[in-house]
Amino acid sequence: MDKLTRLFDLAGPLRAAIDDGLPVYGTCAGLIMLSDRIVDGIAGQKSLGGLDVAVRRNAFGSQTDSFETDVDVPVIGAPPVHAVFIRAPVVTEVGPLATAIGVLDDGRVVAVEQGNLLGTSFHPEVTDDYRFHAYFLDKARARASR
Repeated sequence: MDKLTRLFDLAGPLRAAIDDGLPVYGTCAGLIMLSDRIVDGIAGQKSLGGLDVAVRRNAFGSQTDSFETDVDVPVIGAPPVHAVFIRAPVVTEVGPLATAIGVLDDGRVVAVEQGNLLGTSFHPEVTDDYRFHAYFLDKARARASR
């Protein structure tokens, strides 16, 4: 994704749109793309940035280590989100501008937000729970109504 945004000269315009307040929701690799810092990126890897977080790629292991678990996310309400992790990143550091909104029982941060930006380590789009999408659409509606 990083290589493609640079190859097609999209990185600059996307970052400018993020800086201008465009609501963006990044799941899994999208969270990596929105992070300000990548802990273990490959040589030359860049992100668009915007979320004051550091992430570790593939933090839960390989494809065969993918798993599902429930995560409490108070901003979207009860019940817990059934989260699907597929070669997922994890947030290793939450800076002062970002907020952790989903944390595993062991303390690992898997959902964050900062202003119009939202990021999850997991894939809510592969479940029938649309609360994260509704939460993001609320951000988009608020931005559009300005």
